[in-house]
Amino acid sequence: MSIFSKQNREALISPLNLNNPIMVQVLGICSALAVTTQLKPAIVMGLAVTVITAFSNVFISIIRKTIPNRIRIIVQLVVVAALVTIVSQVLKAVAYDISVQLSVYVGLIITNCILMGRLEAFAMMNKPWPSFLDGIGNGLGYALILVIVGGVRELLGRGTLLGFTIIPQSCYDAGYINNGMMTMPAMALILVGCVIWVHRAYFDKEAKK
Repeated sequence: MSIFSKQNREALISPLNLNNPIMVQVLGICSALAVTTQLKPAIVMGLAVTVITAFSNVFISIIRKTIPNRIRIIVQLVVVAALVTIVSQVLKAVAYDISVQLSVYVGLIITNCILMGRLEAFAMMNKPWPSFLDGIGNGLGYALILVIVGGVRELLGRGTLLGFTIIPQSCYDAGYINNGMMTMPAMALILVGCVIWVHRAYFDKEAKK
């Protein structure tokens, strides 16, 4: 079978759009709300989840036939916990400030519904390569929403992106004021809801054609 067969391409691309874990499955919402006050931590969190989802899928797929059914959830948690610990230590070593911003949410990746859902629904029933692509796709689908929400919140709430000033001083001189509500958790929930609404409205319209 080709490494980029139709099924493998579907495993990689579908979570970015038609089967996005946040927009369609409504999973991973808690961390999506918690780490999107700025764009940089949102990007780092999205990449961390992508790496952990991809490699946990691969490891579980490799050993899936040797895992006793009664303890499969425990084995999955151990694999994810080991990868989360590695990623957390790497973040502290190379990006300590962002690691502090993410706080406990890196550790909480262990209980992320997206990871456990993909391990149980896909990795336990498929070979390593498709499982790897599925992990990459779902991780990037999750990261995509974090980047959108984090970018909007930082731009409208602080007037910056990645720490660089975007809204010119002339706008502030003319009376523009940063929207402080964008830094509050409630706005993250509203923005995620808007993204889900737009996505579903568009694809419902397409499906009726």
